[in-house]
Amino acid sequence: MVSSPDVRPAARPSTRRVRKHPDERRAEILEAAADIALAEGLERITLRAVADRIGVRPGLITHYHPSAEDLVIAAFVRAAEGERDTAYPSEGSPLARVATLVRDMEDPSSDPLSKLWLNARHLSRFTPALAVAVSEQETLNVASLLAIIEDGVADGSFRCDDALAACVRILVAIDGHGAYVNDVGGFTHEAYRRFVSDTAEWALGLAPGALATA
Repeated sequence: MVSSPDVRPAARPSTRRVRKHPDERRAEILEAAADIALAEGLERITLRAVADRIGVRPGLITHYHPSAEDLVIAAFVRAAEGERDTAYPSEGSPLARVATLVRDMEDPSSDPLSKLWLNARHLSRFTPALAVAVSEQETLNVASLLAIIEDGVADGSFRCDDALAACVRILVAIDGHGAYVNDVGGFTHEAYRRFVSDTAEWALGLAPGALATA
């Protein structure tokens, strides 16, 4: 009788999960949730959707965010903070900083953020905690822009008697411009494309086209 060869089953690849530091995991979850918010809307954020995106089980997400509502709010805040970091720069002259804000808000690449703000304001009617978060982020945006305008008034770049009024006019122009982001086709007239620039130049006492050449 011939003995059979000693055949051993192939070793299975290790499926051991890598344990991440809580701060790293929290940041990963928020980044994934914010990406979903920007790409698909706040309504599409679920514990499972975020878990699938980063390759973990939904139970891990609940360890950091016990409810989907909590995660939705955190995702909105994360996206709004990211917008403020880039659109409201802290370096450069006041004129260049306002020009950066206007350029970013008028560029089609800002459409996902405009959609997110519309989305958040709509949902905040039904979610008091989200309404508070929206209000807090708006307050921070006002403070950021107001500081830039006050710097410009102080160095003579801007000529306006009421810095807060100028700030409000520019932010309302940004919101008005973004209100049409979901329209099919949308406005193609130059007046719409330059609406934020025109309003900012008027509010700050600048010559027409000053922001485009800053």
